[in-house]
Amino acid sequence: MAMVMAVSFSRYGRLYYLDPAGHEPKVGDKVLVPTDDGAEVAECVWAPQLVTEEIGGLPQLAGMATADDVERDERNRQRRAEAKVAIKKLVRQHELPMKPVGVDVLDRAEPPRILIYFAAPHRVDFRDLLRDLARTLDSKVELRQIGARDEARLQGGIGPCGRDLCCATFLKDFEPVSVRMAKDQDLPVNPLKISGACGRLMCCLKYEHPLYQEFKADAPPIGTTVESPEGEGRVVAHEVPRGGVVVRLAASGQTCRCSKADVCAPRRAYDSLTMPSQGDPSSAS
Repeated sequence: MAMVMAVSFSRYGRLYYLDPAGHEPKVGDKVLVPTDDGAEVAECVWAPQLVTEEIGGLPQLAGMATADDVERDERNRQRRAEAKVAIKKLVRQHELPMKPVGVDVLDRAEPPRILIYFAAPHRVDFRDLLRDLARTLDSKVELRQIGARDEARLQGGIGPCGRDLCCATFLKDFEPVSVRMAKDQDLPVNPLKISGACGRLMCCLKYEHPLYQEFKADAPPIGTTVESPEGEGRVVAHEVPRGGVVVRLAASGQTCRCSKADVCAPRRAYDSLTMPSQGDPSSAS
């Protein structure tokens, strides 16, 4: 058993789970979260709770944010807003094929700098842009190109399911996704149907795939004749999230939905017969 809490650096943003380390913040409190460039201010969105599973390796809460910490965080927010305006203006002036996506102000890093993320279809020569940015923002500036999935994570949005993007909320790492996973889940192999907001294959195909593999390992395949609580019929569909199958009844032609555990393939009389071969010694009396 362990105590776990969750924080977010922006409203409705990605959640980060921490060990409260003896602190007792309430929902809405400002707290300090350890990062590679020093402690940053975040908002507690899930107060410390005791969970039954043992969770190890969580970073520990650095403490409660003071008034100075909150003032510094607000000042950095203003600097990020100014940097966004400046980068968009200068990109237009230099006519570069790049799209600014996010800005971080690392005032506690060594050396202090402003980190700007951008997306582009190919490599971009931004040396002149970098000099103008450093002069305009009066700070050391770094430009970092990111891929389509990281762009979706930073910008956020709504997925085809109608919920917030997984990558922008709880998904930590991007794992390889293949079209085979879509086929195993009986999804149409249509890029418009199985692609996310980033234009790549949806991440949920990966972490839902084991559920479909486990279901199909002991479920009657589609087309199999089975015995159901409603009578004999043929399996015409699987309902993996519900753990059930759809059976078309042989007697009435109607379909019924039942649990995977309630159907079984009928055993024919000849299935139980074993006819020994002529040369089988065990057949001798």
